[in-house]
Amino acid sequence: MSLVVVGSMAFDAIETPFGKTDKILGGAATYIALAASQFVKPVNAISVVGNDFLQSDMQMMESHGANLEGVQVKKDEKSFFWSGRYHNDMNSRDTLVTELNVLGTFDPVVPESYQGCEYLMLGNLSPDVQRQVIERLQTRPKLIVMDTMNFWMDIALDSLKETLKLIDVLVINDEEARQLSGSYSLKVAAKQIMEMGPKYLVIKKGEHGALLFHDGQVFSAPGLPLEEVFDPTGAGDTFAGGFIGYMAKTGGQDFEDMKRAVIFGSALASFCVEKFGPERLIGLEEAEMNARVREFVSLAHFQI
Repeated sequence: MSLVVVGSMAFDAIETPFGKTDKILGGAATYIALAASQFVKPVNAISVVGNDFLQSDMQMMESHGANLEGVQVKKDEKSFFWSGRYHNDMNSRDTLVTELNVLGTFDPVVPESYQGCEYLMLGNLSPDVQRQVIERLQTRPKLIVMDTMNFWMDIALDSLKETLKLIDVLVINDEEARQLSGSYSLKVAAKQIMEMGPKYLVIKKGEHGALLFHDGQVFSAPGLPLEEVFDPTGAGDTFAGGFIGYMAKTGGQDFEDMKRAVIFGSALASFCVEKFGPERLIGLEEAEMNARVREFVSLAHFQI
């Protein structure tokens, strides 16, 4: 099934209790594409980079099944850059540097070869850009999944609400769900958010798993206890990539399909945090992923 992914391809500099990096490969589209490629190929990417983006990183993504026809290269500009420092609990962080660079004027182009896609993953970007991609597709995909964050709720709430009316699935974390809804209870928050447009809502809870909501139904996916978490950066994007990739592979659209997609997304995210950046996703074997999925299943399986 054809899949289009929209998001940033960027550089990150990360500091955690386990160490720090200089500029390394990052960006929502990068993590999403690498995760989704476990299920479908090609993963058709829409993004923008500067002339500083490494050709070797482009080639690595292409070798993993990414189609970069929709990635604009701005010759005289720099790629998006983010730097952050994680606290000891790894659940909170301080942003040290944010340089929008090419993202500041990003006007997404949808290549003709991407038209007719059946699955669309809108990675975390300006809601205006996300909406532009939907509007520039000649036919509506049968499933549109969207990620966003509290930054857009702070500065572009009206635009965000307009985009929410056009999508099927929203993927956000628990803090963002509470901010968007104004309710502390996640069950109440989910009902209020789905009234804004999405038919399904996934609320990520970091190490504590994820919740899937739809029409009064709730599915709770467990969090997998890990011995070490080196870098949470990109885990949410990896989850989203695994989720949409599984849906695109199976042709799924309903709640039962999404329950399984949440587990596969969670399994891939658990790999992501084991190394800095997307390093753990590069070259990840299908057998490794399937074994990790079985661990998730065993965590939640019981009989009465």
